[in-house]
Order: sequence, then C-alpha cells, then structure tokens
Amino acid sequence: MTTTANAMTFGEDLRHRVVRRLAGFDVAAQGHEGLRRAAVAVALVAGQDDVASVVLCRRGRVGSHQGQWGLPGGRIDDSESAQTAAVRELGEEVGLIEPEVLGRLDDYVSRSGFHITPFVVWCAGQVPTVTSPAEIHSVHRVGLPELVREDSPRWQRIPESDRAVLQLPIDDWFLHAPTAAVLYQLAEVVLRGRHTRVDTVEEPVFAWR
Repeated sequence: MTTTANAMTFGEDLRHRVVRRLAGFDVAAQGHEGLRRAAVAVALVAGQDDVASVVLCRRGRVGSHQGQWGLPGGRIDDSESAQTAAVRELGEEVGLIEPEVLGRLDDYVSRSGFHITPFVVWCAGQVPTVTSPAEIHSVHRVGLPELVREDSPRWQRIPESDRAVLQLPIDDWFLHAPTAAVLYQLAEVVLRGRHTRVDTVEEPVFAWR
C-alpha cells in the first residue's frame, strides 16, 4: 500500500486494506500479571477533505494523566474483555459508538505499570466530540499522512535507559510513548506494510510515574 494522501482517503478501499494488513499481522500479546490492565481504541474517522484520521484526546482534570495526549481508552473492568473496554471507553469519552473492530496491535507495557491493549476500529459517519469534560479536555483528528512524514519517527538516546525514546512529530509538536508507540506500529503495519514490534520503544523520563 502506498502512503500518498489519495491512498489514505476514508473509504472502503482503505478499510479493506487495513483489515487485510491487520489480519496478516501476528500480534505479540504480553503477560499482565501484577500490572494494571487498560485498553485503547485507535479510532479511524473521516477528517478534513475526507482524509482518514485517528482520534487523539487531551486529558482533562480527572485522573493521573492530566493534560497528556492519548488515545481514547481506560482501565479494563473485571467483568469485561479488553475489546469491550476499548469500545466502551470510546463511546464514553468521545461519543463514537458501535464502531467496527478491524483488528488489534501489540500489547504495550508502560513504565507506570499499565498493560495496554490497542484495538483498531472504524467509525464511519461519526464525528468525535468531548462527551466527558472532566476526563477529556479536547479531542482532535490527526490525518494518517502525519504518521508517515519523512521526518517521522525520531529517536532519542537517554542516559537512564538502553532503549531509545520515540518521538512522533504531529503538526509542530511531538507525541511520545505509550501513545506514540501504538501509532508508530499502526503506521508501520498498516501504512508501510512492515511487521515492526514496539516492545523496545522507550518513554520519556517524565512519563515514568
């Protein structure tokens, strides 16, 4: 699949390509014993000029990640599956309901002790909006072409770790792991056709809490 803007128009051609790429990807699931389980939704929606976009949120005043950028999602309740949690949180936080689940990406274990399971979902005919102002400050649609820019990804070495910190440029700012790890793998697997793992992707030191 090419990564031109035309190839990333929100429509059935792209949807079929995403399904095919995810179906051919051998997901690496990690153990979650002793970790806090969470699920996130990589929600694909139509953006400006019908360019396929992913939904990002800026966290509100409730919770431990105030002001941070992330994907819609949250903790998995004892009575639900990871997929159910991702779909539930998507509706509760940004008003996207009954999405079509296209597949999933690798689990990511964060420095703060979360075992995160990402699901890629298709939200045709829906526009994300803030439905939980205490949890979500704002919601944004980032066009898929941003994920495959020539200057993306960027890697930074730090003395605190033997793993490289991932910086994913979005517009004129940078996104970091865990969210950047998920979107980087989305770009690698779905847009570039590479079976790239993200278990060695490091987070910036400020996120180690």
